Amino acid sequence: MARLKTQFVCQACGAVAPRWAGQCGECKEWNSIVEDAGAVVTPFSAKQSLNRGGTAFRLQSLDEDTPLPPRLPTGIAELDRTLGGGVVPGSAILIGGDPGIGKSTLLLQVAGKMAMAGRRVVYLSGEEAADQVRLRAQRLGLGKADVALASVTSVRDILATLSERAAPDLVVIDSIQTMHSDMLEGAPGTVSQVRAAAQELIRYAKSEGAAVVLVGHVTKDGQIAGPRVLEHMVDTVLYFEGERSHQYRILRAVKNRFGGTDEIGVFAMGTLGLEEVSNPSSLFLTQREAPVPGSVVFPAIEGTRPVMVEVQALVVRLPSGATPRRAVVGWDSGRLSMILAVLEARCGLNFSTCEVYLNIAGGLRVSDPAADLAVAAALASAMAERPISLDTVALGELALSGEIRAAPHLGLRLKEAQKLGFERAFLPGGATAKGDGVPNGMKATGFKHLSGLVDHLCGAD
Repeated sequence: MARLKTQFVCQACGAVAPRWAGQCGECKEWNSIVEDAGAVVTPFSAKQSLNRGGTAFRLQSLDEDTPLPPRLPTGIAELDRTLGGGVVPGSAILIGGDPGIGKSTLLLQVAGKMAMAGRRVVYLSGEEAADQVRLRAQRLGLGKADVALASVTSVRDILATLSERAAPDLVVIDSIQTMHSDMLEGAPGTVSQVRAAAQELIRYAKSEGAAVVLVGHVTKDGQIAGPRVLEHMVDTVLYFEGERSHQYRILRAVKNRFGGTDEIGVFAMGTLGLEEVSNPSSLFLTQREAPVPGSVVFPAIEGTRPVMVEVQALVVRLPSGATPRRAVVGWDSGRLSMILAVLEARCGLNFSTCEVYLNIAGGLRVSDPAADLAVAAALASAMAERPISLDTVALGELALSGEIRAAPHLGLRLKEAQKLGFERAFLPGGATAKGDGVPNGMKATGFKHLSGLVDHLCGAD
């Protein structure tokens, strides 16, 4: 007789435990472990070997000619840029983001634009009624788009309906956590249900050649909810980033089997939905009319696109005995501690009795190591209360010795800065000539050591 093997699975991280517990031993979440039915084990399968009884398949050579996959343009250039040129037929795309960030709005705009371009699009919502989606489409100016719409949560019903006619070009599932497969027990959103529903929908996409877009909920840490195996199953994983209090949104690819993960799409939430931003630097630069101590512009690289962002620092001196604070927004707090340590140990600046606040203007989060020099310049400027010229940018990576190292894509960053009116640059010591990527007309000042920059900002040289 077949014996059903049960296991206990954490709903937050997907870890498997032999017995139920109140707290997951892997992610430390409370009340997240539920019982899950595993595979059916029979006496025959337990005794027999898998080395025999299968069907042999043909092995192919790696050097066989394979044409590049075709692309379906979505009608939104920023999304096509992130995907690598458009949607690949038969691919599975997972998009996640915080509630209210604009996932459904973006996908409804994509569905409407592709339908108006003559593509067959199906939009299936498990969270909203069909009338709600229809009203939102009218607000976005897409009420006349020929999009097939339904509010459904049963995977069996979805596959049966889609199989009755020719496969559409695009299928949107909003969201995968609301889908339910009657092959398994459990409520929608559990690990087993999410995995089974996604597997069936991805199998349909591969067999019929329809591109399937799955919307995924995220946890409080910003990760896509459910098992991480869901991200392994799909071809592309996109994250929608940004704060609802800010106007901009960034669409970032963290996995893409048909393209690179070095591109981003920048959007701004407007009255007619998400609008593409052709010049992202305009979102992250504040209106600066006069130089202010602690402010400097850093030419960041997001994907292959240079973006000018403003680094703001504030240093507040405290009475002796008070405990200073360190607050940072948009940058790594550990890296800020490292920069402060280098400034103290190598440059003689004392921050032990000062509160330090660092902010990346506009809400953008920067992880580029080349921002080290801009952060150090902002901190030194704030400490000395000497402003940096408004037409100056700074970039370079710092070593613990205080040495300033070269930054990649120097020429691309400086050309974009020059287009926006910046005429001066603080650079690593060996990159001040035209042949090093410095454009004509830009005055570059090189520093081999951080102490040279501090002396320059403090007026010691």
